[in-house]
Order: sequence, then C-alpha cells, then structure tokens
Amino acid sequence: MNILTTHILDTANGCPAKGVEICLYKMSGAAHDASAELVKTVITNDDGRTDTPLLNEDEFALGYWKIVFKVADYFAADNSSDTPFLSDVPICFGIQNLDHYHVPLLVSPWSYSTYRGS
Repeated sequence: MNILTTHILDTANGCPAKGVEICLYKMSGAAHDASAELVKTVITNDDGRTDTPLLNEDEFALGYWKIVFKVADYFAADNSSDTPFLSDVPICFGIQNLDHYHVPLLVSPWSYSTYRGS
C-alpha cells in the first residue's frame, strides 16, 4: 500500500503525544531552501497518531517532502516550560519508490529522533 503515516511518542513522559499539530509540505527539491507547498494540517489523536494517513494512495507521490511537528504547545501545556527548547521539528525526506513510508517522531522537551519505520 502506497501511503505515508506518522506517530509521535513523548519519550520524556513515556506516552503518545496527543493533540500535536502536524503540517505536511511537498518540496520543490532536496535543497534546504527549496520552496514548500502546504498539503495538509492534521492533529494527533490520543494514540499520538493521525486518524488517516498523511498521504493516502491517491495523494502519494515520489519526491521530497517535509513534515513539521509543532511540539511547543504540547510541551507548554504539560508545564514543562513556558518557552520550550523545541518549537517546530521539521523532518525533510525523500520518497523514492512506491511503498508504505512511516516517519515517526520520538521527542522530549530537549531532543528528538526519527527513522523510517514500517
């Protein structure tokens, strides 16, 4: 199935990150300064996932993409900080073949990591 999915895990609190806004952009190229077109904005559910794929089979396209996870409000709501160290976490990546791409975010108020999941 050719889809793009994601989820967010709060590694500091050991739970899914619910209520986080995620913006998906289609990039014009791989360069850091490539122009970006907003494709959609979604909010994570109680499981830290989106209710539908970021890209379903009809929307799926090869090329460069960027997911921006807006984590500042999430950590501010948790009273971790009035001025969180991380505000937006951008993940830029390429889709080079037809497949299921899963791009999770593991995040704390001070760090993050990602990987290509399955």
